[in-house]
Amino acid sequence: MNLHIEIITPEKVVYKDDVSEIIVPTETGEIAILPDHVNLLTKVLPGEMIIKKGNHEHFIAITGGFLEIANNQVNILADYAVRAEDIEIARAQEAQKRAEHKIKEQSTDKDFRIAEAELQKALLQLKVANKRKRHIR
Repeated sequence: MNLHIEIITPEKVVYKDDVSEIIVPTETGEIAILPDHVNLLTKVLPGEMIIKKGNHEHFIAITGGFLEIANNQVNILADYAVRAEDIEIARAQEAQKRAEHKIKEQSTDKDFRIAEAELQKALLQLKVANKRKRHIR
């Protein structure tokens, strides 16, 4: 028996497939979701998701959202999510530099919060991309 997962952002469907296990960062810590998991609605925190399908693992950087489990269907509505293989490391490093520069400027609280969120997103992408590179070897 498998789980069916869909990860949806405002821009697109990031991942959609039948899988054997999902590991997700939540407010109560990381949870592993297996087939026949109890129905659940919870907040997803920024971090790394691991999706297992057979002997393969897929890594996804997610900045937060909501997860719903019902009848072996897992729906994740994410603010932002990207598959590790879709992360462009050079672009993420540039985004990190831009965000760090904006944080140093600190023009307004709003600008600071936006730059801080951009920095968090860039660092998360780099973490997941680097972990995937080590995992492939």
